[in-house]
Amino acid sequence: MLTLLTYPRNGAVFSLSPFCVKAALLLAFSGQSWTREDLSDPRGMPHRKLPVLRTPGGLVPDSSAIRAWLERRGTNFDASLGTRDRAQARMLIRMAEDTLYFHVVCDRWDNDAVWPTIRDKYFHEIPALIRRPVTGAVRRSVHKGLMFQGTARFSKEERIQRIDQDLQAIAALLKGQDFLFGAHISSADFSVTSMLQAMGTTPVRTPLVSRILDDAVLKRYVNRVFETVPLP
Repeated sequence: MLTLLTYPRNGAVFSLSPFCVKAALLLAFSGQSWTREDLSDPRGMPHRKLPVLRTPGGLVPDSSAIRAWLERRGTNFDASLGTRDRAQARMLIRMAEDTLYFHVVCDRWDNDAVWPTIRDKYFHEIPALIRRPVTGAVRRSVHKGLMFQGTARFSKEERIQRIDQDLQAIAALLKGQDFLFGAHISSADFSVTSMLQAMGTTPVRTPLVSRILDDAVLKRYVNRVFETVPLP
């Protein structure tokens, strides 16, 4: 039996982390038998982060490595795609995971209106008396990373403008079709949908949350992916 080590749920959402959601979609699509195990502290994991797949042969860290592990065992996530579409799928995955993701992190960790809720939701196991000073150091580290990566250097208005361009591009690809590459789901759908779902489920209604929830095309798309590949 495979076990997906994942961050806990965010309400009805499979996990607080979109990468854990992506890994769950990959596993569900593969048809492998698996179960989940929730962790809040990933410091003992190989990359000090989640998701991690526990297999009979050892731990497989990172959602991309989990995909490769499943592919070596026969799952073809892009069976319906030609060479050009596979290349474009790769670029969409990179856009989702290396651009969209940091807008999620910024909206949750670097937003003073959201942070108290995130702090108490992510770190509820830390006693309330020491939770604020302990998590403050973690938050400062995340902010430093966002500054280095670049997303936190922009104003709130600039960030919304930048992400809106990406969301419009995704919506344009979906025009008249169920998934990013037509009638069949692919690897790109798992990465993009995971990030869109995370954007729309931050536990405070920010402008980014509203942008996702008010977009009928993106909402239908996210729902369609999870209806096609249901998660436990």
